[in-house]
Amino acid sequence: MIARLLLPFGALAVVATAMAQQPDEARSIALFREAGKVLQSPRCLNCHPVGERPTQTDRMTPHVPFIVRGADGHGPAGLPCNACHHAANYAESGVPGHPKWHLAPASMAWAGKSLSEICQQIKDTARNGGLDMERLLDHMAKDSLVGWAWAPGGKRTPAPGTQKEFGDTMRAWADTGAFCPPD
Repeated sequence: MIARLLLPFGALAVVATAMAQQPDEARSIALFREAGKVLQSPRCLNCHPVGERPTQTDRMTPHVPFIVRGADGHGPAGLPCNACHHAANYAESGVPGHPKWHLAPASMAWAGKSLSEICQQIKDTARNGGLDMERLLDHMAKDSLVGWAWAPGGKRTPAPGTQKEFGDTMRAWADTGAFCPPD
């Protein structure tokens, strides 16, 4: 019997094995499931929508006012995201902000997808913006727009854990073979 220990790691858990014989594949899948708590949170899914319209709030309601992705993920011509979303969260109105505010590429739409499908997407350089594993891990662990998910302001619930914990979990996932969970 293979036993797993769940060690406290902020709101995320690092999955460790009590037996060295546990295959990397099982550890890798367990780690990705932990990272999935972030990837499938509203903070990520709102900016990784399926379709042309972003969602907002913890309930992931369609963006109000009505807005679409636009050709480059920065909003429609004449009304870019940064027309409303400025360099920082605006507490008075509740409008979130960041200097690089934009949607993820349409090829990285996650909303409504299984954790297995998301895993396959993020590993696929044809869909993830050409990021090899090292650049993907760097993006997840250090990108300040990704990091916004842990300081969303307003009444928004932050992503679980911290960006460092998320980055460490993703690194451990990659180090154990970057296996994806089955559907």
